[in-house]
Amino acid sequence: MQEVMPVYQLDPNLVLFPPPQVARYDGLLAVGGDLSPERLLLAYRMGIFPWYGPGEPILWWAPDPRLVLLPGEFHISRRLARKLRQGRFSFSTNQDFAGVIRHCAEIARPGQEGSWLSEEMIAAYLRLHELGYAHSVECRRDGRLVGGVYGVALGRVFFGESMFSLETDASKAAMAHLVAAMETTGGTMIDCQVKSDHLLRLGARLVPGPVFYQRLALDIDDEQLTSPPPPATLLL
Repeated sequence: MQEVMPVYQLDPNLVLFPPPQVARYDGLLAVGGDLSPERLLLAYRMGIFPWYGPGEPILWWAPDPRLVLLPGEFHISRRLARKLRQGRFSFSTNQDFAGVIRHCAEIARPGQEGSWLSEEMIAAYLRLHELGYAHSVECRRDGRLVGGVYGVALGRVFFGESMFSLETDASKAAMAHLVAAMETTGGTMIDCQVKSDHLLRLGARLVPGPVFYQRLALDIDDEQLTSPPPPATLLL
């Protein structure tokens, strides 16, 4: 029998969160608040992220175990490696953040009706992008945007939010470009949030919550959690 844990109601006027370690068995930690840059940045620094569907209040999650991808463990299939060698795709960073997040919102996904990326969520991440915290990797074929990934970068951690593919292997290629960028600039971990067979095949693994939060504390600098960190240069 699962232990019953409280779900916290956030004050809309205060940028505060309960510790992620007290999240419910399914990872749900809190309800409410807003998607201001201050609250989002604090959430990510604590290992908390928003995820909710149409008609729902803002839901904040801190799942245990956590799916993470360490750059050195990224797996490239022979087919993808061949396409990359052939120069099948071209890549850019932060050149079309709006296009990437829009595609992530609109692309059909198996077993999912509608999109969790509401206009409110899109506007919030566009604002984080303008402030230098949210980043995108674009994958193109013959100049057309065919894949990409976006997320939030703090310290040496990239918090992956979503990815899309309009062509076979395009999202995997974007991930490969992201991993290469992180290896070049000293990035240490991609937070993939929840279990995904697709990401497990790419080398991601589940780690216990305490291990994740310990690593997070080491890989994000020690500024006060109540003050926003400087914009990350991970992908710039």
